Amino acid sequence: MAVSRTGVVDAQFRAYVRALPPAHPRHDLDAPLVDGFRLTGREAVRLFEAQIESRVCDFLARELKNEGQSFYTIGSAGHEGNAAVAAALTPDDPAFLHYRSGAFFLARASQRGGTAGAFDILLGLCASVDEPIAGGRHKVFGSFPLQVPPQTSTIASHLPKALGCAVGMERAARLRGEREHRIAIATFGDASSNHATAQTAFNAAAWTAHQNVPCPVLFVCEDNGIGISVRTPEGWVGQNFRDRHALKYFSGDGLDLPDAYEASSEAVAYVRETRRPAFLHLRTVRLMGHAGSDVEQQYRSADEIAAAEALDPLRRTADRLVAAGVLTPDEVLALYEDAWERLGALAREATRRPKLSTREEVSAPLFRHDPIAIAAAVGRGDDEARKAFHGELPEQSDRPRHLAFQINRALGDVLLDRREAILFGEDVARKGGVYHVTADLSRKIGVGRVFNTLLDETTILGLAIGAGHAGLLPIPEIQYLAYLMNAFDQLRGEAGSLQFFSNGQFSNPMVVRIAGLAYQKGFGGHFHNDNGIGALRDVPGMLVACPARGDDAVKMLRTLVGAATACGRVGVFLEPIALYMTKDLHADGDGLWQTLYPAPGEHIPVGEVGVYGDGTDLCIASYANGLWMSLRVAKRLEARGVKARVVDLRWLHPLPIDALQPHAEACGKLLVVDECRRSSGIADTVVAEVVERSGGKVRTARVQGDDCYIPLAAAANLVLVQEPEIEAAAVTLLGLS
Repeated sequence: MAVSRTGVVDAQFRAYVRALPPAHPRHDLDAPLVDGFRLTGREAVRLFEAQIESRVCDFLARELKNEGQSFYTIGSAGHEGNAAVAAALTPDDPAFLHYRSGAFFLARASQRGGTAGAFDILLGLCASVDEPIAGGRHKVFGSFPLQVPPQTSTIASHLPKALGCAVGMERAARLRGEREHRIAIATFGDASSNHATAQTAFNAAAWTAHQNVPCPVLFVCEDNGIGISVRTPEGWVGQNFRDRHALKYFSGDGLDLPDAYEASSEAVAYVRETRRPAFLHLRTVRLMGHAGSDVEQQYRSADEIAAAEALDPLRRTADRLVAAGVLTPDEVLALYEDAWERLGALAREATRRPKLSTREEVSAPLFRHDPIAIAAAVGRGDDEARKAFHGELPEQSDRPRHLAFQINRALGDVLLDRREAILFGEDVARKGGVYHVTADLSRKIGVGRVFNTLLDETTILGLAIGAGHAGLLPIPEIQYLAYLMNAFDQLRGEAGSLQFFSNGQFSNPMVVRIAGLAYQKGFGGHFHNDNGIGALRDVPGMLVACPARGDDAVKMLRTLVGAATACGRVGVFLEPIALYMTKDLHADGDGLWQTLYPAPGEHIPVGEVGVYGDGTDLCIASYANGLWMSLRVAKRLEARGVKARVVDLRWLHPLPIDALQPHAEACGKLLVVDECRRSSGIADTVVAEVVERSGGKVRTARVQGDDCYIPLAAAANLVLVQEPEIEAAAVTLLGLS
């Protein structure tokens, strides 16, 4: 049976310290602890206390787990040298920490003073609702006062947003006419450095710096040489990052506190002074396995485990402090015993603290929504500025315009009304986007607020998340819906989860514009004609708006901006490409799909549907291209004596069932026209909800797209919903011949 290494590591540390020879006491604690290094004796003691507390928390996590009181045992043992990184920073520098940065978190807590960092960790281990960042939802290192947003990622998906935060802080300061001094930092492991998301962040940082755009981010790789059971090749991280263009490389020994502090101070000073990115490579060691459930003996020999334990950074710090005469061996052990006693008592207290007890309590941070505050945040803008920007007040024009034109006007109004708003993505600046929806905005508002990014969706969304942290209102564009899948975890795992895992203290206010859906004529299939919306509807708490007409688009965009500003919500604005330039509805030249520009302040609240007609024979519910087709079908049905009403759902997440229900019941028959894929669209949910709520009194039918990728050219029509299908389904549901 494998021996638990927890007790072994603890006993070895005690024995090692007892065997240290005492030195002559030092009286000047503000002198360097070691000649040639800047870390003082006084600061070294403070950091040593953070290292000890981190280690004891790791021990207690496993003890409590054995008692059924703790639910998380991935520890920081062996990585405690990261306390030196915290000491080299200021508490105002945003820090995105991975799960082995416990000593960093505790060192930063001691910088602030009065923050019970260790108790916060213990409350998190016990999933207590009193834990001040996640409130029992997850064990994370996080604190709003300490500027440590909680990270749920273990594989570096937080690195793009750290980069985004760095760039965003600089942009925000420039907009305020100030100079930014803070830097952003992200910590991660050697194994995670190989992840595609991490490589994206490194590449984007270098790409940004290459153009002399300020990008003050420090990437800190805590290299322990192993990822769970997979070894990192010797020398790989150093060779991989030492000579990267525009990404300055620093290295230090995270097992030796003075050396770690020296390297950290040099790296931090470089980033702070030059406003350029850097990579800090810290040597660490992993003690006690990957986590409490990990049987390390299955993939490491006894000699390898013993060799790792001999490198224990706590031993090395104790050695340094005793050799310098700052502490005696007895004083070191007294600090250690005191931490055991203090934190042990706090751990017992943590087990007695309440847990989350209701479904509503768990999910509350995801759905913070204040319609009154959103309406107030919609904004009206300055008429003189708007007239100068547009050449006229758009709402005073009596000329109806198409969808793309009205979205352009609405984006211009948002940029004018909100100084913190920035719009960015691939090709959005001079070109104005692939479909020219953002045409002239960069020229009119300036390249500092409307700008192109490199062609990488992960970077675009990471920049948006980080910009939100920096106090900006990001409006990123994803060029095509299918491209979102290249970077979807930035929405699902990062932006979507932040309010949840911070109990609403941190948020990612943003409006993500995505050109999508199908029906583009004579255009390439699959990536440019994509109707897969299932992933978007899978993100808890995210708003998904899908307008079909220009006036609705303006009002819904205003709502998403208001929700981001007032409630910190993440919103997706799904723009149907095939309707961008559509002008007519029933006949060529009728102009019925063009609209006037809504007056400032007008908006469509989340969950409000659009209703066309008041017929009671049939209710047709649809959205986007399906709405356009359904209205055409409804007119043909009218010629057959059928009076239908057509409901534009508009909101795809959450679905507006409450608003649809009375229309379905008034007609008694509901036809749902869903242009998206049968297995991942909205029709099944709509039908199930309506039937259940009506007690089966509403008869239903569905017309849906096939479960198929969109092929090229006219073949696309074979798998997409067509008007004859809608009409045939309506006739069948109505019992007409």
